[in-house]
Amino acid sequence: MNKKISDRDKEVWENFVKSKKKLEDKDLKLTNKKFSYTKKTIDLHGYTLENANLEIEKFINLCFDEGVIKINIITGRGSRSNNKNNPYKSKDLSILKYSVPNFLKENKNLMKKILKMDLESVNNISMGSFEIILKKKNDQK
Repeated sequence: MNKKISDRDKEVWENFVKSKKKLEDKDLKLTNKKFSYTKKTIDLHGYTLENANLEIEKFINLCFDEGVIKINIITGRGSRSNNKNNPYKSKDLSILKYSVPNFLKENKNLMKKILKMDLESVNNISMGSFEIILKKKNDQK
């Protein structure tokens, strides 16, 4: 290690100290940027059917406005659902795993924002989540 400071380095340091210029705040540049997330997740465990539908609608609209591309929706597999013992409830549609995708397919306003829905994951009994791909905000039809 060179312990001696060169005359040139001393001169540069003295000029810097005497200067009235401010250093550029690089952190300020980072905080002013609006970050766009490419993927977000929502977990609907414990939600009722009605609350899950309301929550997913709000979440998709928010993600669409923020420019999110992919959403992972965790519904659970429905293996602990009490509805299997009630003959007056639909075994398939009262489980969030099936009801949330059905709600999305029937909601025309949300489907205008959705490019693709991973229905293979919904139909897979070992999966408790599925993904949707959103359109870009300017591509909505």
